[in-house]
Formats: sequence, C-alpha cells, structure tokens
Amino acid sequence: MKLYGFPLSGHSHRVRLFLSVLGLTFEEITVNLPEGEHKGPEFLALNPFGQVPVLEDGDLVLADSTAILVYLAGKYADPSWWPDDVVTRAEIQRWLSAASGPIYSGPCAARLVTLFKQDFDYDRAVATAHRFFAVLEAHLAGRNWLVGEDRTIADIAGYSYIAHAPEGGVSLQDYPHIRGWLGRIERLPGFVAMQKAA
Repeated sequence: MKLYGFPLSGHSHRVRLFLSVLGLTFEEITVNLPEGEHKGPEFLALNPFGQVPVLEDGDLVLADSTAILVYLAGKYADPSWWPDDVVTRAEIQRWLSAASGPIYSGPCAARLVTLFKQDFDYDRAVATAHRFFAVLEAHLAGRNWLVGEDRTIADIAGYSYIAHAPEGGVSLQDYPHIRGWLGRIERLPGFVAMQKAA
C-alpha cells in the first residue's frame, strides 16, 4: 500500500492518521506541492484533479481523502468505524460533508492564507471557522464523539484542520468541548500528529 501526500496537508494527514490507527503498513511518498509536482504528468496520471492524497492498494488507485477513509473503513477497519446502519452512516456522512464544506472553507482556508499565501478571503475564512466551531462546540457538549458512542471516520476526517486551526490564526481557546474531543482523538492507539509548519 502506498500513500501519496504532503506533510503539511490536512487532507493527507487524515488518511495517514487512519492508516496508523488501523495498524496498516504503508509506504509514504511525499509529493512536492511547493514545486508543483502534483500538477506534473506523472502525478496527474494518478489523480487528474492534481490533489493529494492518493492511495494505491494493489491495483486500486483512489484519490480524495474522504473516499479513501470510507474505503479503508469498509475494507480493513472494525465495523464500529463505519457501522452498517443507514442512520448512523447518514450521520457520519453529515460530518464528512462538513469536512469538505465549512472545515475546508473555514479553518483550512485561513491556514492556507497564513502559511501558504493562498488566495482566499481571510476574514471570511476566520468568520466561517468560528461559526462552525460554535455549532460543533454545542454538538460536543455531553458527548465524546461526533456520532454515537464510539469514534468513527467522521472524527478522523474532522481532526486535522481543526487541531491546526491556530496555525491559521483561529484560536480554539473558547471551545473547551472541541479541545476535549481533539484530546480524545490524540489518545487513540496509533495516533500520529500532523507536522506543524516551521
């Protein structure tokens, strides 16, 4: 199994974290995003969208961090990560959609502006992050995980960019339930942290 990613990418980290928590052996291949390697013909043959991560598992080549999490959960994980119940799966999907929606356009976008000078509206990203964090903080009051009584791929998908929100100038100080949830993920056996920006 091979994982093509970039150390400062939260999308890559989601997959790397889940692979590690599952105890799966994989080869990590760094794609040099600052040099544009993800837009070169060799990488575009793996993912025409030119984005990390990409997972190779035998003959399967799969892009998109959310799709990869669903695949790994279905093929390799204990069923509690992706329970075979339509309501639970729908609730997990809600949070996977949040990872691609307000988490991306909020804390992720603010971090992209701060660290990589990407062309996002910084003030809007910060406001989006805090609106989402207010909802998430209320949701986590009185519960340990995003869905049900156990950790799922929803927690893995949400972790990386929320944990690194301060790198984008978005403080987590006012969100004790979120910080508690991050701590529970960090105590999972096999947890690996995402590299912090220098």
